Amino acid sequence: MIGLCRDCDAAVAGETCASCGSARVVRHAELLELAIGHVDCDAFYASVEKRDRPELRDLPVIIGGGVRGVVSTCCYVARLYGVRSAMPMFKARSLCPQAVIIKPDMAKYAAASAQVRALMEALTPLVQPLSIDEAVLDLSGTAALHGAVPAVTLNRFARRVEKEIGITVSIGLARNRLLAKLAAERGKPRGFSVLGSEAAAVLAPEPVGLLPGVGPAQVKRLFALGLSRVGQLAVLDERDARRLLGEEGPSLAARARGEDNRPVRREQEHKSISAETTFAEDLSRLADLEPPLWLLCEKLGRRLRDADQAAAGIVLKLKTDKFVSRTRNQRLANPTQLPETLFEAAREMLRREADGTAFRLIGIGAAPLAPAEQADRGDLADTSAVRRQARQAAIDRLRARFGATVVQRGRGLPKTPPASERK
Repeated sequence: MIGLCRDCDAAVAGETCASCGSARVVRHAELLELAIGHVDCDAFYASVEKRDRPELRDLPVIIGGGVRGVVSTCCYVARLYGVRSAMPMFKARSLCPQAVIIKPDMAKYAAASAQVRALMEALTPLVQPLSIDEAVLDLSGTAALHGAVPAVTLNRFARRVEKEIGITVSIGLARNRLLAKLAAERGKPRGFSVLGSEAAAVLAPEPVGLLPGVGPAQVKRLFALGLSRVGQLAVLDERDARRLLGEEGPSLAARARGEDNRPVRREQEHKSISAETTFAEDLSRLADLEPPLWLLCEKLGRRLRDADQAAAGIVLKLKTDKFVSRTRNQRLANPTQLPETLFEAAREMLRREADGTAFRLIGIGAAPLAPAEQADRGDLADTSAVRRQARQAAIDRLRARFGATVVQRGRGLPKTPPASERK
């Protein structure tokens, strides 16, 4: 089986490339036929920091902040010590006390992401960003344009990112988006993996948690049903899948077989949009929890407007001082982008949860989402929606011109304790 040299694009018959001597070779029977690529930047935030600070190259680096925060990401050296994304910082510090801790610099990461995105869009107009460090590309029909099949085009792209931007990416190549994503996870960092017609057999022995969208709660549910491996899901027909797993069952079984008919679209898909914060000290009083909730609702509203989306429902997330998560959901009567509408609904849920429990984290999310044009239309029961929308637009313009703090609402300010509680 002829392979592709990762370092010079030559066809390779043996173990190493006859042209450049490289042992970095990708082989697959369908290598020259597949056209859906998934690009995943390796340990993105940490890689950008190491690029800018070469002295950190061989050191464990954790991107995060504060004792009570969580790990945004970490480099592969830190991962050798057991550090993982979303891990509490105190645990990460205990696992790897010698790590270099760096607070996130989102402006710098966004700039690097834009550079990577520009290189992708030079390959095909069908680039769909999935996050700041991840995207899927459809390279069908581009062989004549680039003088090379998609596999070679993606290989050149990976080298160009490394040379021009100073970070590395991992590539997955397959016939659909699902398999391309799963392929990209294999062999990181600097990987190039392919999943073709053998995908179902390759995935069958893997744990069900490997499938995108299958979280810890669903893994437990599947385990309780005796479904611990992807192959056990794949053999379920539509009737049995629905009987065992409900309406989502047939879709889950199809994913286990590697089936995915989603097209690659230029716009980014949003299943939910959210914002959260970890407190410097645990909070238990409703009066103390409401100001940060309002600030999060303002942030969520801004993110919805930026994404041209609206909240058709909201999700309140709380984490106790014992690291127990509470999640509450509520559908809204009408989709919204306005922070005060989000806040009123979220506050009602918060009131029910503020039972004296100490909380270390609070978050607010929008799910499901609705198109922006459906937001805040108002009706006979709410005739002021249009005025509130206009007021928010005016606030957005002022903040864009003079800064985020030029207009603030009182409910976002910390409550002053009564004189009897002051020291």
